[in-house]
Amino acid sequence: MLLLRSIVLPGLGVVGLACATTSPRRSVELARLATWMTGTFSSANQHRARPDDHLDIRLVAVPIWTERADAPWLYVEQAVAAQPEKPYRQRVYHLVRLADGTYRSDVFTLPGDPSSFVGAWREKEPWSALTPDALAPRTGCSITLRATDAHTFLGSTHERDCPSDHQGAAYATSEVAITEYGLTSWDRGFDAEGKQAWGADKGPYCFDKVAQDPPR
Repeated sequence: MLLLRSIVLPGLGVVGLACATTSPRRSVELARLATWMTGTFSSANQHRARPDDHLDIRLVAVPIWTERADAPWLYVEQAVAAQPEKPYRQRVYHLVRLADGTYRSDVFTLPGDPSSFVGAWREKEPWSALTPDALAPRTGCSITLRATDAHTFLGSTHERDCPSDHQGAAYATSEVAITEYGLTSWDRGFDAEGKQAWGADKGPYCFDKVAQDPPR
């Protein structure tokens, strides 16, 4: 079971510049963050407890381009559990360590028709034929993360920096908490006056980590 159900976050993406020198501890911490973010996650338990407030969502995150010196890179899909073959969100994240000891998850969209990448972890071809410079960065939507202790990373986007025109929104926010056992994620859109336009309004989605590997 996810251990973060009681966390209330103050309001919350992934690319950056790595430092010229990386301490062993920071290298280990970055690897831990990437490992915790990788796998198959489910909000089924939360949906059963509060079906009117949160859907049953599956989230899958898999490492890609692992041979690159600037790894980790992750491909991420989110879909309603009943239709995993039709994800409503597909992104590429790039995790980097910053000089002040924080981490940044930069967010990119895929080129062309994203549906051609659905379930792409089953084959290497989609990624061997693609390079990071083909991705489109979501400027302003990166999430800055900090290890609050040995067990938790907390992070968010910055104020109104992430633009959004979905359902009448002017900007979007993301707030996340990540542990070994799962993650919480609260993505919301707001109009120019700060009124919520989309996203869960009863708190973050709580995803239990159900497997370290993606589904087959």
